Amino acid sequence: METEVSPDGVVTKTAAGSVGEVASEFRGILEGKGVMVFAVIDQAEAARTVGLSLRDTVLIVFGNPAAGTPVMAAAPLAGLDLPLKVLIWDDAGVTRVSYYSPASIAERHGLEPDLAAGLGAIDVLTDALIKG
Repeated sequence: METEVSPDGVVTKTAAGSVGEVASEFRGILEGKGVMVFAVIDQAEAARTVGLSLRDTVLIVFGNPAAGTPVMAAAPLAGLDLPLKVLIWDDAGVTRVSYYSPASIAERHGLEPDLAAGLGAIDVLTDALIKG
């Protein structure tokens, strides 16, 4: 599957299946690994509630408080990026999975390597999703 990284640190991977199927599969991966899912936001559905149309778009907010808490204790503004978020969206019939790279989050908040290490889980989790 295809992976791109934009200059601003957004990783985008291509996944097989519809947005709904991929979002459901990702939630299953997270739950299977004991990762806390804080929120699932169907942004297309929210748009419909106000009479607007939006491509299928689902934001999943998740994390591990044991890994995230020390990061936010060291760099309080990291709370703007944590918990981690994955956007699953329809790109003209192709399902994409996008998120901020761990390196961009670490750089933005000046994290020491030992604190930033836990952020790399997002790569592993999304790799499992696109290979699934």
